[in-house]
Amino acid sequence: MVAVPAPGGGVGWWAGSSHAALDDDGTYVIAYRVRMGAKGRGSNVVARSEDGERFTTVCTIEQDRFGAQSLEKPSLVRTDDGRWRLYVCLAAPAPSKHWWIDVLEADDPADLEGAEARTVFPGDGNTGVKDPFVRRTACGGWEAWICCHPLDVFDEEDRMTTAYATSEDGLTWDWHGTVLRTRPGMWDARGARLTTLLPDGRAAYDGRATKKQNWFEQIGLARLTGDRPGELEQTNDGPAVDARYLDVVPLTDGGYRIYYEGRLPDESHELRTELIPPPAA
Repeated sequence: MVAVPAPGGGVGWWAGSSHAALDDDGTYVIAYRVRMGAKGRGSNVVARSEDGERFTTVCTIEQDRFGAQSLEKPSLVRTDDGRWRLYVCLAAPAPSKHWWIDVLEADDPADLEGAEARTVFPGDGNTGVKDPFVRRTACGGWEAWICCHPLDVFDEEDRMTTAYATSEDGLTWDWHGTVLRTRPGMWDARGARLTTLLPDGRAAYDGRATKKQNWFEQIGLARLTGDRPGELEQTNDGPAVDARYLDVVPLTDGGYRIYYEGRLPDESHELRTELIPPPAA
C-alpha cells in the first residue's frame, strides 16, 4: 500500500528513500525524503505510525537551515541511552556537485527539527558522500555504508559505489574503503548504492547500467562476504525489481515490513510498504 503519496505530478516530485525503526513500544518511526519538482528542492520528514502504514508527521527538516540545495536519503538510529540520531545528506549549492552528511540528535524524534547539526562525513574535493545506512554493531559500536560519487570528471558525477566506515561513538569515523563496486558490462555497471542490510548479512542495493538511467535505478541483492569488514558481493545477475531505496524493518515475530520508492507513469515517486509474514513453522 502507499505509505506516503507523491507530493506532486511529474519528474522530481518524489517521496521515498526511507529509513524506519521500531520504538520501544512497538510503534514505527520513519524518516524519508520529499523532493518538490525538477529543481530538486527537498526536505526530510520524520513521522510515527501505530501500524507501519498510516503515518503522522512529527517534524520536517528543511534544506535551508543547512544552506543546502537539496536533501536525500536519511538514516535513523537509536543510541544506547535511547536518544534518536538522524543522519542527513545535503547537496552543496550549484554549481558544485558535492554532498556531505550531518547528524542531528534528540530525545524525541519530534525534536530533531531543531537539533544542532554536526558534520560527520564531510567528503572532500574528489568525493561527494550521501545516502547513508548507519547501524549499531553487536559490540556496541557503529558502522555505516556511504554512497560515494567521484567528482574528478566533469558531468560524470552520477557514478556511485559504496564505502564502509566504523566508529566508537557514531560521530568520529574511520574509513575502510569501497566495499560494494560496480560490475563492468552488467546492469549495475554505473552505480551500486547499498540501501539496507539485515542482521544475517543479506543486503539490497540500487544499481544502474548507464548515466541515462540516473533516477531509474533498480533494486539488486547482495550479501556480506565475510572476507573483510563491511564488504559485500552481488548475488544476482540482474535486478530483482524495478524500484529504488529498499528499506527493511525486521519484526519481533520473525517477519518484516519493507518500504521502497515506487515510480508512477508520470515519473513521480511514492513511498510504498508491504508486510512480509514470518515463515511458516
